[in-house]
Amino acid sequence: MYLDGSDTAPVSGRAPDILALLGDRSTLARQPAFRIAEADGPADLSAYRRLRRDAFVYEQGLFRGHDLDDRDTDPRTLVLIARGRDGTVVGGVRLGPATDDPDIGWWQGGRLVVAPAVRGSAGVGAALVRAACARAEAEGALRFDATVQTRNEVLFRRLGWRRVRDVTAAGSPHVLMRWPIGRIAAQASAAKAALGPLLDPLATASPGFIGDDGAPVPGTDVVAACDAIVPSMVERAPDWAGWCAVLVNVNDLAAMGAAPVGLLDALGAPDAAHAARVLTGLSRAAQAYGVPVLGGHTQLGVPAALSVTALGRTRHPVPGGGGRPGHAVRLTADLGGTWRPGYRGRQWDSTSHRRADELRTMTGAVAAARPAAAKDVSMAGVAGTLGMLAEASGCRAVLDVAAVPRPREAAMGDWLTCFPGFAMLTADAPGAPPLAAGPAEGAVCGELSAGEGVGLRWPDGDITEAVTSTVTGMGPA
Repeated sequence: MYLDGSDTAPVSGRAPDILALLGDRSTLARQPAFRIAEADGPADLSAYRRLRRDAFVYEQGLFRGHDLDDRDTDPRTLVLIARGRDGTVVGGVRLGPATDDPDIGWWQGGRLVVAPAVRGSAGVGAALVRAACARAEAEGALRFDATVQTRNEVLFRRLGWRRVRDVTAAGSPHVLMRWPIGRIAAQASAAKAALGPLLDPLATASPGFIGDDGAPVPGTDVVAACDAIVPSMVERAPDWAGWCAVLVNVNDLAAMGAAPVGLLDALGAPDAAHAARVLTGLSRAAQAYGVPVLGGHTQLGVPAALSVTALGRTRHPVPGGGGRPGHAVRLTADLGGTWRPGYRGRQWDSTSHRRADELRTMTGAVAAARPAAAKDVSMAGVAGTLGMLAEASGCRAVLDVAAVPRPREAAMGDWLTCFPGFAMLTADAPGAPPLAAGPAEGAVCGELSAGEGVGLRWPDGDITEAVTSTVTGMGPA
């Protein structure tokens, strides 16, 4: 993937620009002075390492003999190079996980080098830094650091990096810089930030259950929940949309410790064939979860749309806002399955292959354990949903990234922002028993404290801010 921002494709390995071949002057004038790509084979790596040796060993005297280290032999390390118009490697940078296996989403850039002939005016160094930032985020990183020579701090600041602290590297003064990655905050804001102002005129939530996944019906043991499926998903994947309509509603009831007793569906479809596919998926899920479809409404000849209302029962609903400072945060998630086809990095399908008894064990876990607070992971992802639990509890949350249960196939950035099939966040006093959730795996991976927002705590003790304020604006429950 080329990351120099140019509209012009390289001639090597791709279709040539015919106007450039014909000598069109305006096309030739637009040719970039260099291109950035991932190093391709031993020759590129050797050229990059020669530049490093010349700069860091001979020119600057930071190392003796060579500047190679264990990151150069780590197979996860990526090298991006800048190549001039004549194919010569004129710069490079490496990046990759900052810790040994497993990759927890903490990446580090380093060994940024530019050939003396193109330093200064060509912008090679800045372009390499920008390319490294983009690649790290694409690989699912949630923290990206670089140890920068003091004289280069100005460049990194200009590119949007933030100073963390002074450090010493190779016996000389350096600065630890950090690239701000706003993926979690952006998703939480897009999914939930408008809710507070929008819902304020309704003011219908029962005291203690503001922002909850379901609504206790006053004077009864009934809990009601309602979820709509994104119309584009109903259109693209009608069977899967039907399954998910049951899944999300049953999970909403499960988060409150309620046993499902029935569903009502409202379906719009362009024709009967499309409606049949949606209802097939819905029926399969209803049977798997053991909850009957009591009735509903179907309208044909309209754009695809689907919403489901679920009814459940419990005498002791578990609130999403029952957490308190000092409570331990636990994530219990089904790590089986894989990314849903067409939704890689966004939807983890752990449910469609599960037996009915496994599904029911997972959805009954909160009712059995009755923690102080619980929320099922929604479209805001693990980190955003934790922010919602913390907000409803009037707290701040800190998530220990290395302790988060996660499928091996999922990058941390994807896992903390995707919609998982079954994932439950709970808060309770330290030492409280775990959820007995069958095939799902759980671990204490954080705590609640005074304040607001969500911080990510890394193995070195640093905390990066994932959510700096409230998520929904609905406030404490």
